[in-house]
Amino acid sequence: MSLAAYAVLDLDALKHNLAKVREYAPNAKVMAVIKANAYGHGLFRIAEALQDAEVFAVARVDEAIRLRQDGIRNRIAVLEGFSCVEELNDILHYDLEVVIHAEHQLKLLKDVKSEKSFSAWLKLDTGMNRLGFDQVMFDQAYQQLQYSNVIEKPINLMTHLANADDLEDTKTREQLELFYESVKSYSGELSIANSAGILGWPDALSDWVRPGLMLYGISPFSGKMGAEFGLRPVMSLHSKIIATKQLKLGDTVGYGGQWRCQKPTLMGVIAIGYADGYPRNAEQETPVLVNGIRVSLIGRVSMDMITVDLTDCPDTQPGDPVILWGKDLPVEEIAACADTIPYTLLCGITQRVQIVEQDGQKS
Repeated sequence: MSLAAYAVLDLDALKHNLAKVREYAPNAKVMAVIKANAYGHGLFRIAEALQDAEVFAVARVDEAIRLRQDGIRNRIAVLEGFSCVEELNDILHYDLEVVIHAEHQLKLLKDVKSEKSFSAWLKLDTGMNRLGFDQVMFDQAYQQLQYSNVIEKPINLMTHLANADDLEDTKTREQLELFYESVKSYSGELSIANSAGILGWPDALSDWVRPGLMLYGISPFSGKMGAEFGLRPVMSLHSKIIATKQLKLGDTVGYGGQWRCQKPTLMGVIAIGYADGYPRNAEQETPVLVNGIRVSLIGRVSMDMITVDLTDCPDTQPGDPVILWGKDLPVEEIAACADTIPYTLLCGITQRVQIVEQDGQKS
């Protein structure tokens, strides 16, 4: 069967990007962030391909359980930690690591009775103001964890950078100074740098780094592409032309008739839309590759189709290949045209889109 919308995943590119992480942070161990279905790339698939990473990081306990049930035996850290007794029991049962970031977690730990133990990452809030303890509570939490029989020692220490994707912002420097000052008297390994920290802030490199977006070949910096940092995109999104039509001067295209022909125009219809994860708010002139040639989006994105101006490639026929983003059309560029960020596009691919691994396997 001929596929309409499908995504191709280059797992060699994924491994290449992990190697790039190690080049940027040669003295650090890697906690590979594969939360949110590995940023839309497939949780188990990406975990299998990243076996060389020292630890996997997911957001929630249920993600970690799925990995364990699928046979992944690597170390797994749960970034949001546990919020109830049931999740704490799962942490112990499935041999997971956990981020401790809130007082209610400490209360739950007081009552747990288990012969098992787990590694903990104690989180200091240095300015993200989301998860993590302030300086006073951080010290109290550290002391309490030292006396907990279920917490392995030494306790690891972490924080999260809020503005590292802006290299001109002073907040990152302030966060780094606060973190290093706060933990200088503690034992335990340190983790600070996300993708932006790895690529842009050498002082954020410590015992562990936590790459997410860069593993998938994407730049965390606005206006920059992953290729500028030696990264290769893992995902490319594909479809095909399903119809062409000759329009005359004054014709409108699509819902609302927002785009009007200023000259006779050859239009192409592509089998992809917001039901597949293509951004509905992509602006006019968003680039699309048809037979390797850049053409422009015209008219509104609809549920199942988009329309493009084929005037500059008049030989296009139904069935011809289309790339919506990939190696020669960075997803960062498409995100900018849709006034969003690459994360939302990668994570927004829907179940209707078939996944094809580079070796041709479908899932």
